[in-house]
Amino acid sequence: MTVLALAVFAALTLAGVPVFALMGALALWLFHDAGIQSSAVIIELSRLSSLPSLIAVPLFTFAGYLLAESKAPQRLVALAESMFGWLPGGVAVAGLCACALFTAFTGASGVTIIALGGLVYPLLRRQGYPEAFSLGLITTTGSLGLMFPPSLPIILYALVGKISIDKLFAAAAVPGLLLLAALSVYAYVVARRENVKPIPFSWENLQAAAKAAAWEIPLPFIVIGGIYGGFFTASEAAAVMAFYVMIAEVLVYKDVSWRRLPHVARESMILVGAILIVLGCALGLTSYMIDADIPGRIFAFLHDHIQSPWAFLALLNVFLLVVNMIEIFSAIVIVVPIIAPVAAQYGIDPVHLGALFLLNLEIGYMTPPLGLNLFLSSRRFDKPLPVLYRAVLPFWMLLIAALMIVTYWPALSLWLPRLLKLQ
Repeated sequence: MTVLALAVFAALTLAGVPVFALMGALALWLFHDAGIQSSAVIIELSRLSSLPSLIAVPLFTFAGYLLAESKAPQRLVALAESMFGWLPGGVAVAGLCACALFTAFTGASGVTIIALGGLVYPLLRRQGYPEAFSLGLITTTGSLGLMFPPSLPIILYALVGKISIDKLFAAAAVPGLLLLAALSVYAYVVARRENVKPIPFSWENLQAAAKAAAWEIPLPFIVIGGIYGGFFTASEAAAVMAFYVMIAEVLVYKDVSWRRLPHVARESMILVGAILIVLGCALGLTSYMIDADIPGRIFAFLHDHIQSPWAFLALLNVFLLVVNMIEIFSAIVIVVPIIAPVAAQYGIDPVHLGALFLLNLEIGYMTPPLGLNLFLSSRRFDKPLPVLYRAVLPFWMLLIAALMIVTYWPALSLWLPRLLKLQ
């Protein structure tokens, strides 16, 4: 019956049935087959609602939607250009930084490609960057900010993986900076090769851009600095960010009208509702997997064939890159409860595993042929998918190299949480 249930689940997934409905139905089916009370799903939903850190999800999501609805993307691009445009490759670096920051606060790769792609792409082309490089950069950086706090996937992974949100914020940030540095070096190389002229530095332009974004510049310092400075928890930071963004975008900049505000809140809560339903049903399914000792069986099978934790990590990377065919939130809630106990048996630190998992999913967004960013860029810039495949290839290879470093050098993702002595 279990095999039949999984086969039906796979067929319905390919047919486009909503993930939460499938997981809920599969959990109930498997519970009934195993003689477990179906109330286990309701118990998991109840337990989920009592998690103190759960409030961070709707608050960060609302703040991200407000930023996307406002003119913050234009102000961030102008500020980044005025700061970095004078460097060789500086315009591309400015695009990288602006996209990464915007994705970190919105938590959505697609929003960044749609909102910032139309600003950064023509800017790169005007500077003389090749079309393939410009397309590849936008497609890649759409998901770059997922490694930086207060990214929503980090919070969701911490909830599912039952680890500290603060520790995972710190652990993911260093690999994220490594990716940003690697792509910046590549942008510098391309700029020199193509003889791209930097933009002359101007204090007047910098001051004007800083003045325009005066209310948005403090945001990362308030949120991230507040968390690691011990002023408030991640959940409290979410409330601070939501309140601050609403004041800035609605009252100060007036980019979002009071009449528009309920629409933004409604749209953001639709996403939150979908996440919570998927999460609740997935946790119910996880209960069955634990009761049925599925992680133990997987470990026993792998232990018979794979002795080395390094070989397991290599296999895990390949598996997670394939998982990009699933939407990122669904991938987290489905896969993490299965692989986390197995990884623990191999002695892999759960925080390192979290950083590794998020990095894989980030790369998966732009991995051919099914990476979501490829489809979004294809629609946004009206380019055939094969053109996007070729455009992202150099970026993909760079990110894979960074993935190998993060995979086999655990200290890279663990040293900052240990330095900050996070519990």
